[in-house]
Amino acid sequence: MKFDIMQYVKAFVAGGALCVIGQILVDKTKLTPARILTTFVVAGVVLGALGLYQPFADWAGAGATVPLTGFGNTLAKGVKKAVEEKGLIGAFTGGFTAAAGGIGAAVFFGYLVSVIFKPGDKS
Repeated sequence: MKFDIMQYVKAFVAGGALCVIGQILVDKTKLTPARILTTFVVAGVVLGALGLYQPFADWAGAGATVPLTGFGNTLAKGVKKAVEEKGLIGAFTGGFTAAAGGIGAAVFFGYLVSVIFKPGDKS
């Protein structure tokens, strides 16, 4: 595996740009954080469905695939693939199938951390 510093720079710039956009939305609008996060996922779905997100993800690497927009793109790709394979029912199942690994890992590791650290009220 060849070490390419530009791969890291691109990921940093792309991920940082997405974070800057999110921070501007937090600071300059009255949108709640939940609505901003949802907007990022929906933007990833729309850009993925239009075929615009994948070229960005190919260029930016982890800077585009790790943030919430990358999750939305994964959902869009899963739906598109499932519709091609299964027809209309794929529109309902494709997103779940494509994102199942990531969601499963998040649930598992979230549970594992909660068992280790015993979360509770700080008051």
